[in-house]
Amino acid sequence: MSENSQFRFGPATGVGSLPGGDAREAAKTVTGTFEDFPFLPELPARGPGADMLGRTAGMLVELYARVEPSGWRLGDRPGRDTKRARSWLGEDLDALEEFTQEYQGPLKVQAVGPWTLAAHLELRNGEAALSDPGACRDLAASLAEGLRQHLAEVQRRVPGAQLVLQLDEPSLTAVLHGRVKTASGYRTHRAVDRQIVEQTLRDLVGTHTGGPVVVHSCAPEVPFALLRRAGAAAVSFDFSLLTERDDEAIGEAVEAGTRLFAGVVPSAEGPLSDPAGSVMGVRTLWRRLGLSPGLLAEAVTVTPACGLAGVSPGYARQALAHCVRAARSLADNPE
Repeated sequence: MSENSQFRFGPATGVGSLPGGDAREAAKTVTGTFEDFPFLPELPARGPGADMLGRTAGMLVELYARVEPSGWRLGDRPGRDTKRARSWLGEDLDALEEFTQEYQGPLKVQAVGPWTLAAHLELRNGEAALSDPGACRDLAASLAEGLRQHLAEVQRRVPGAQLVLQLDEPSLTAVLHGRVKTASGYRTHRAVDRQIVEQTLRDLVGTHTGGPVVVHSCAPEVPFALLRRAGAAAVSFDFSLLTERDDEAIGEAVEAGTRLFAGVVPSAEGPLSDPAGSVMGVRTLWRRLGLSPGLLAEAVTVTPACGLAGVSPGYARQALAHCVRAARSLADNPE
């Protein structure tokens, strides 16, 4: 079993982003819905710097990014965009602190992982940092130091929390398969060696010594085995994108103590099935893998399929509450 297998994750939580721009309202919703596994919400509707990429760029140490027409670009000094990102993060932390007084238990914070960051942050020449191995190393080191400081700040504000770090890596599969487009859009950057990808992630996972790391990707072909070897205690994914080709890697991950954050509640607006129906696929997977039904609640956290920034506030609240009910269904009727 992995060293984090004894950590008590909550049965349900959110992915990260929510609609709207009111930090207090978001923190109140999240802490009220997930009493035993809240998370720090992201509110990208506020504009550049409140999005996951901008927020993480604002955490970097001795590297700074600004918004250009093509996206976020690395520069020499902190500018207006960095200051805005840090200001919004501070506002979100103030709100979270207000609604987590006396809280004790797991608390999740999210940041963009090193490879998705390298695929989306531009160098001065307009190409992705991914095009330059040295830039990738510098970015990963800067991110590691920034996350250390961020986690220490969250811990200071919520002393009873056991911090779970989620690294958002939606572009990881594209990086591994050489599918990230160049600035011109006509070519793609070459695939990064799997061992380099794994080692970079392992180094970053190792910086969070106080708790487990979850890696989230809502893209197809999540590299479960690579993430497990890199030390991820849990993998968060869009359940609807799994194929039977993923079975072996998932089975091995569960048996090694890796937790599954199963994104079974749709992150696009629409009618929701009953809670039992939402987790039916998880039970089916379990049977297919020949795993003990009794393990289900111990191995699975129920989440939305991806972030909820693009839906109405009403649907977002409904989807989060649905995760809690679906997790309860899974625990009560694992068969």
